[in-house]
Amino acid sequence: MNYPTENPFASTHSLDTNPFEDPTDAQSTTNATRLEEIRQRELDLERREQELAQKQEHIRRHGRNNWPPFFPLIFHSIQDEIPQASQPLITRLYQLWLVLAGTLVVNMVACICILASGSSNGGSDLGSSIGYMIFITPLSFLLWYRPIYNGYMKEQALYYYLYFFFGGFHLLFSVYMIIGIPSTGSAGLIQTIQAFTKPSLPAAIVGTVATVGWVVQGVGLAYYYRQIWAHHKAAGHSVEKAKAELATHGAKAYFTRG
Repeated sequence: MNYPTENPFASTHSLDTNPFEDPTDAQSTTNATRLEEIRQRELDLERREQELAQKQEHIRRHGRNNWPPFFPLIFHSIQDEIPQASQPLITRLYQLWLVLAGTLVVNMVACICILASGSSNGGSDLGSSIGYMIFITPLSFLLWYRPIYNGYMKEQALYYYLYFFFGGFHLLFSVYMIIGIPSTGSAGLIQTIQAFTKPSLPAAIVGTVATVGWVVQGVGLAYYYRQIWAHHKAAGHSVEKAKAELATHGAKAYFTRG
């Protein structure tokens, strides 16, 4: 006859606890953990309150406008205004615009180096490069980046046609700047090669950086130009639709988010 070997009255948890453990230490550890969690939550709440207060102060002073950061004139928020599926595209275009803005600055510095190297066309290059930096930077934002931003936000044909016109013109300008013809204000290929053969290392090095910048933003914009054209055709936009939108909303629609 087999008899059960287990004690039916024995507790299954009797070995899980240490009979010699000080219950006060365990309780203290638990309390310390809870206090740390509460402290972290309080810090998070304080941080959020500070962010909210900053946003409220910003809205009080500038309205919803948040761009450019140093002097807000317009509201720009890809996360808040662009459909989620299109946010990566608009983010890349914005980054390419930033590359363009940086390249214009580097291009001007390269022209300063070209002038310092004794180039007979250095004065013309420097003057033109300053003009490019002053005018191309804001105009590129307003004439091709902002239209496609609004286009994806509102999905209206008019903005796509504005982007295709001015964006196409900018692609031609990028090719022109990549070539780097002397006295045109571009520290592109020709100017950079001449600086290497002179040699003038400062002009050559900075010119190389400027040329790479022109190539990067030009090739990137050409790639997304095709992608946006495909989206535009798939969405069924037409010139007639763009005309109707212009007649209905007028030019003020360019500056509004509705």
